[in-house]
Amino acid sequence: MQLEIFQVDAFSSVPFGGNPAAVIPLQQWLPDDVLQRIAEENNLSETAYFVRNGEAFDLRWFTPAVEVDLCGHATLAAAWVLFEQLGEQAEVLRFNTRSGELRVSRNADGLLAMDFPVKQPVAVEIAPGLLEALGLSEARALYRTDDYVLVIDDASLIEGLKPDFVALSSFDVRGIAVTAAGRGFDFVTRWFGPRVGVNEDPVTGSAHTSLAPYWAERLGKNSLRCEQGGARKGQLQCDVPGNGRVIISGRGALYLRGVIFI
Repeated sequence: MQLEIFQVDAFSSVPFGGNPAAVIPLQQWLPDDVLQRIAEENNLSETAYFVRNGEAFDLRWFTPAVEVDLCGHATLAAAWVLFEQLGEQAEVLRFNTRSGELRVSRNADGLLAMDFPVKQPVAVEIAPGLLEALGLSEARALYRTDDYVLVIDDASLIEGLKPDFVALSSFDVRGIAVTAAGRGFDFVTRWFGPRVGVNEDPVTGSAHTSLAPYWAERLGKNSLRCEQGGARKGQLQCDVPGNGRVIISGRGALYLRGVIFI
């Protein structure tokens, strides 16, 4: 069997930036174990698969270790492939996913806008051992959705974080986002997910469904410029219109197009 594969750097306008995702269009679903093994072989933080379903697409995401409920950068990559490589003419792409229907539109200059549901973060006590695992001595607050969202006051500490990934994998959350205001953006973030097989994700679109509503409320603005990453970074635009949705926008760049033989 031969399958077409694309590798797209999401949330970047040029290769080698943002967050790489594999995108594999399918005519019909393969067995789950095959989808998982392909994602493991790709060894990227996410591999996205889609199958056309009427006027929409069924979309699934796999890390090298597990299938996940929501992935922003691989959704953007899948939409970019449909628009820019496969000639999709629809003004808005509709994806059926484990997180409900997701919509992606494209504006005149190629910016892709993803319409995701808000995940409102809830304040919790700072978990014992969390700061030590991140190499931090203090934090402003901790919030929880699918992830822990740890807010710190000094954005300069974000760049130098060197987490203990074994220790982080013991926390019962999808991942840990460390975020702060400033450094030329409304807020900056790094995201660590060793529990789902991704030690660090350069740009995590889905994490911004929690990050954006937090920062929108704290900063008193509903349009936010964001950056995520350590050595490798990407940029996002997040809009929080107050209707229970987050509009997460970014660009994509093609790195690879090829064929898988299985």
